[in-house]
Amino acid sequence: MENNTKIRKPIAILDCNNFYASCERVFNPKLESVPIVVLSNNDGIIIARSNEAKAIGIKMGDPLFKVQHLIDSYGVKAFSSNYTLYGDMSRRVMSALEYFVPKVEIYSIDEAFLSFEGFERENLTEYCKELRRKIKQWTGIPVSIGIATTKTLAKLANRLAKKNPEYQGVLNLYDYDDNTPFLKATDVEDIWGVGRQYTKLLRSKGIYTALDLSEANEKWIRKNMTVMGSRTILELRG
Repeated sequence: MENNTKIRKPIAILDCNNFYASCERVFNPKLESVPIVVLSNNDGIIIARSNEAKAIGIKMGDPLFKVQHLIDSYGVKAFSSNYTLYGDMSRRVMSALEYFVPKVEIYSIDEAFLSFEGFERENLTEYCKELRRKIKQWTGIPVSIGIATTKTLAKLANRLAKKNPEYQGVLNLYDYDDNTPFLKATDVEDIWGVGRQYTKLLRSKGIYTALDLSEANEKWIRKNMTVMGSRTILELRG
């Protein structure tokens, strides 16, 4: 159900899809739909994958020799990392964002938080779909956008937007009164700030999804996951 009377301001995160692999495609369009991996500085470890490479079972952090049989069998193109290129493409994307958003907070080489304060009455879903189209047109980089009332929820929305084609690259949780279905669809390990060790701890206590974590005892979370864990719970609650 949509809600047009929000108190919190909408915030979004834009994430460049498979960024290093996408950068390689910008300068070689023949690589479109071809499985791509990008390797670490010594060409030993896989640090980025296109969707096609993910689909054939290549995992982030795999040693190259371990998946050489997949690379040979499926015609995977492997590239040495080119951080000069990736940095330049990142600057292009971030500069393009300034045409559409009044406040851009760069979070990493391929992510930025976007403040949509003052846009509350706009159709943010359509606005961000147009933003996504323009970024692809101007830079060649495909992106996904998640919108919500907190950064943690925006990151969650972004992940779902990237994984589910039905959202066409944009998921706007700001327009929903009840985020329960989206929280239930997110594994606890996929929540921003919940690492491997905390995932083990939470699962040992029967906390398996973002919804479970949002409903957890805040005092116990603060004790075992510090104030940052407590903040995560509050942000999941909106």
